[in-house]
Amino acid sequence: MTMPRLSVIVPVYNGAHFLTRCLQSLATSQLTSYECIVVNDGSTDDTVRVAEQYGVTVVSLEQRGGPARARNRGAEAARGDIVMFLDADVCVHPDTLQRVMAHFDSHPDVAAVIGSYDDQPADPGFISQYKNLFHHYVHQTSRAEAWTFWAGCGAIRRPAFAAVHGFDESYARPCVEDIELGFRLRAAGYRIALNPAIQVTHLKRWTFGSLLRTDVLDRGVPWFLLMLRTRTMPPDLNLTIAHRLSVVLVFALLLLPAGMVTAHFTAWRASGGTLAPVLTIVVMLGIAGALLVLNSDLYRFFARQRGLRFAAGVVPLHWLYYAYCGLSVLLGASVHLWEKRPSRRHAWRLAARG
Repeated sequence: MTMPRLSVIVPVYNGAHFLTRCLQSLATSQLTSYECIVVNDGSTDDTVRVAEQYGVTVVSLEQRGGPARARNRGAEAARGDIVMFLDADVCVHPDTLQRVMAHFDSHPDVAAVIGSYDDQPADPGFISQYKNLFHHYVHQTSRAEAWTFWAGCGAIRRPAFAAVHGFDESYARPCVEDIELGFRLRAAGYRIALNPAIQVTHLKRWTFGSLLRTDVLDRGVPWFLLMLRTRTMPPDLNLTIAHRLSVVLVFALLLLPAGMVTAHFTAWRASGGTLAPVLTIVVMLGIAGALLVLNSDLYRFFARQRGLRFAAGVVPLHWLYYAYCGLSVLLGASVHLWEKRPSRRHAWRLAARG
């Protein structure tokens, strides 16, 4: 039997409803010489039955351990020279796998390549459309030389994956385990590419609550902690200078009213109660204008994709995104300072000694 060059690994936890569409899309791939490994991460639904219907290899884990562990177990069972990781809630395009292999063939110096969500997210809800289109825009406009990895649709040469010991299994739930892997790949001298032509359709339905929870607790705070620990903060993806400045401006917009009233209290009283509010409004309008200019390309993208009304509705939600990005920085910095306390380090040393 000919050994496949590509192994596609799909970790799943109670995702049978998505897995059917994911495996259907893989079955229509233009590239046919690959193996697919579904890792059942302790599911209690019909995940195994669905996977078996499509004739893929199934690796079942008795207890849920998180996607990092599941991907590692899938990689251990893989036979291909290249391991590609897909989330169970995405559908590949007919040319996705072919583009992955073509990229590795034409770039022998690249150890890993990541793709992008497409601009046609499956869920029609406003939050889902905004979240997925924002991700699409970021990956479509970022540098070709990536500094991190994305496990939603990303592939790695097996020797590089083995050299850095795979995903960190201490991440026991979906978090920044793929970003952390990318940091270690880059630190070890491996090149990671972002190819925006490698695309998948995202099936997930986002709600306002899941958006906040994921962006703050699962991505924002642990991502900033990771950057502090590794002292790495490259100006790319959603960490560009424009994004960072936007966070500062949104916080200024939120804090300005109270600050202006306090700073100009004397002048406010002398002017009969009109000066501070007027100054506040003028400065706030200036900050809002600066935010619109800084992010004008993104808002034009939303308008082209879904119309002016959609783009106008995105603006306050996007500014809220910058607000909770700033909150994530504050929370992450607080956790980092707490971790560095001498008493905390001493406790960790005692625990390590058993």
